[in-house]
Amino acid sequence: MPRTVIVGLDGSPESHAAAEWAAREAKLHGLPLKLVNVWEPAPTPVAQAPLLGAETQQHWSERIPREAAEGLRLRHPGVEITAEQVYGRPSEVLARPAQDAALLVLGSRGLSGIGGFLVGSVGLSVVAHAERPVVLVRAGEQAADEHAMDPSGIPSAATPFRPVVLGLDPDSPDDSVLAFAFEEAARRATALRVVHGWSLPPYYAYGLSADLGLHEEIVLQQTARLTETLRPWRQKYADVEVVEESRSGSPANQLVDASREASLVVVGRRVRHNPLGAHIGSVTHAVLHHATAPVAVVAHG
Repeated sequence: MPRTVIVGLDGSPESHAAAEWAAREAKLHGLPLKLVNVWEPAPTPVAQAPLLGAETQQHWSERIPREAAEGLRLRHPGVEITAEQVYGRPSEVLARPAQDAALLVLGSRGLSGIGGFLVGSVGLSVVAHAERPVVLVRAGEQAADEHAMDPSGIPSAATPFRPVVLGLDPDSPDDSVLAFAFEEAARRATALRVVHGWSLPPYYAYGLSADLGLHEEIVLQQTARLTETLRPWRQKYADVEVVEESRSGSPANQLVDASREASLVVVGRRVRHNPLGAHIGSVTHAVLHHATAPVAVVAHG
């Protein structure tokens, strides 16, 4: 069975932005798009209230995926689009179809006044449990946001894509994360900007060393490790321009800064079977909340 791009749709502005992004991504992949609306029945007291009963709620919620699909078909001709409504808790239900999807796309509410977005409990739970790539798209995301300005400085979806940004730790690179990032850059015919943030040894933090030669040696070592990690991928994806950035400092802060000029940010999430439940790493968590571009979280072993 061919894989699909799946988007969770609840009728909110952020979920509609996610659906538009997912339709564009489905076209890039040459895959069908499925809209999934999760209907969670209201608690009994609410369901029994006049005009707010369970049947009325379901009737209105059934319109969400149907009408959204009709609009997407008009705006994205050539993309096969289906819609369905399923029942249950969104955080549980959305993780199930993601098992067989090429990509699961969710929306995130925009933060008022500053860049970035707010990831709700459903989004965080799905990201923490899904073993396929999950993309979070902020409210208000437009196609033009992913492209460079036109020569007159006006946003345009007709210009080349902005770079894809990848957060990478050369100490623990994963082929699935690297392959995803290179493929996304290749599909967009854009550069891949690889960001590696690292920390200086503790004695630097406490001001115990002022050896500039040692500092330079550490910088060269970190840069060389990143270059060596990327060497086989540069050969495999010879048409993708790769920009390497290895600097001391917070990886999360560097990725958030890079997101302002990105079409997509790619980060990894290590799958750990923890008895206390699934977790999202601190860097990924920070990027999800503060990046201004769509963020793809790729689970890996």
